[in-house]
Amino acid sequence: MNNILIEQAKSLYHKDIIAYFSNLSALLNEYLNDINWVGFYFVKNDNLVLGPFQGKVACTDIEKGKGVCGTSLQLDETIVVEDVHKFEGHIACDSVSNSEIVIPIHKDKKVFALLDIDSPLFSRFTEEDKILLTDFVKEIENRL
Repeated sequence: MNNILIEQAKSLYHKDIIAYFSNLSALLNEYLNDINWVGFYFVKNDNLVLGPFQGKVACTDIEKGKGVCGTSLQLDETIVVEDVHKFEGHIACDSVSNSEIVIPIHKDKKVFALLDIDSPLFSRFTEEDKILLTDFVKEIENRL
């Protein structure tokens, strides 16, 4: 099943970054169970700006080091949060979100964007999810 997601991601490539990331967010939204938000934030002036997503209205600007996404940007690492209410400085865009995974996407060895996925379930994201989504992000990085 994991290879199907990666193959679908490959087939969605488009040179226009907004079109590409829009379809990627739609693909993940269809593929993943028990999520309520999936999308991308792009790095602009060392902070984050909302990109294509699926879900409720979201935060449009996030400062580096703030919330789960800003912390992932600052540390340049994947963050899995089992209970976002216990994450110091969590930014609550959707009150039903209870867990989250954020994965940096690199271009030219720098963080270019983040993949952010929220779930209404606590501890939704497993080690297998982290591996699958990291492979998904690697496919994106190969295309940038």
